[in-house]
Amino acid sequence: MAGDKVLVTGASGFVGSAVAHALVRSGYSVRALTRCTSPRTNLANLDIEIAEGDMRDAAAVKRAMTGARFLFHVAADYRLWARDREEILTTNRDGTRNLMQAALHEGVERVVYTSSVATIACTKDGKPADETMRLAQSCAIGAYKRSKVAAEQVVETMITRERLPAVIVHPSTPIGPRDVKPTPTGRIILEAAAGRMPGYVDTGLNLVHVDDVAKGHLAALERGEIGERYILGGQDASLARLLADIAALCGRKAPKLQFPRALVYPLAIAAEAAAHFTKREPFVTVDGLRMSKHRMFFSSAKAEHKLGYAARPYGEALAEALAWFRDNGYLR
Repeated sequence: MAGDKVLVTGASGFVGSAVAHALVRSGYSVRALTRCTSPRTNLANLDIEIAEGDMRDAAAVKRAMTGARFLFHVAADYRLWARDREEILTTNRDGTRNLMQAALHEGVERVVYTSSVATIACTKDGKPADETMRLAQSCAIGAYKRSKVAAEQVVETMITRERLPAVIVHPSTPIGPRDVKPTPTGRIILEAAAGRMPGYVDTGLNLVHVDDVAKGHLAALERGEIGERYILGGQDASLARLLADIAALCGRKAPKLQFPRALVYPLAIAAEAAAHFTKREPFVTVDGLRMSKHRMFFSSAKAEHKLGYAARPYGEALAEALAWFRDNGYLR
C-alpha cells in the first residue's frame, strides 16, 4: 500500500495531524482536506498535498477525493458549547454524508471513519463500556454528542444500503503533543498546570496518547473489518488522579477540594452567558457538567484482539503534552 493516495480530513487538527504524520511515516501519499482558515502549524515540514475546502462543500469534497484510494475522515466540530448549536450538528452529520457519498462515487477502496466514544453509552456502575453499548441520539447530552451519533448513523446506513467500505473507530480522550487549539481536555491540562483549578467534580476519563490513536487508525485500515466498530482507548483515570498527576509533573500541590456538582452549575450558566458576548468557548459548560455525572471509562479489548492495537501508559502522553505546551508558549 506504500505510495497509495490517502485523503485525510481534519489533518490540521489534533487527531487528524497525528494520523497524517503516521501515514507519511508509513510511506503513504497524503492529501489533506483543510479549510483555508485552518492553522497549518501541525502540517509544517510535512510532505503532503493540501486541498483547500470545507467538508460541507460537496464540490470541494469531490475534487479532493479524486484519485484517492483510501479515506480517513477525522474532521469534526469538537466543541462542547456554541452560540449556534445547530452548526455543530450540520457540520458533523452533513459533512460526513458529503464525504461518504464522494467516496462511493470515486470508488474509494477503504474508509476509516473517526467516530468517538461519545456515541457509546457509559455504564451506570462505572465499569468500562464496549462497542456493544450504543447510545441513542435521544439520550445523548449536548450538541456534540448528538452530532456524532447522527454522523455515525449516516455511515452505518451507507455501509448497509450502499456497501460503503467503511471501518469505524472510536477514540476515547486523546492527549499529547500538537494540541494547537487546544481541545477541551487540553484546556483542563493547561488550567491545572497553571494552578487555576482549585478543585474538581467526581468524574473519570479514559486517556490515551494521540499517536497511539493514530496507529490504531492505520491498523483499522489494514486489518479492520468493514462495518465493524473499534474503541481506541488507553487508561481509565479519575479527574482527581489526572489533576494530581499534572500537579506532580509541574511541581505543584494537587487540588484537594471536591466540589458538589450542583454548586458548579451556576458558574457554568454564567460562563455560557458571558460567552455569547466574548464569542469564546467557556471553560465550564452545562453540558460538560451533565456528562461528568458518568465515569467515562471504556475497553479497547476488541481493538487489541482484532487489530493488534496497543496504548502506552497515559502518564507518558501527559508528560509529552505538558512539554509541548511549554515549548510552544502555552505555559510559562
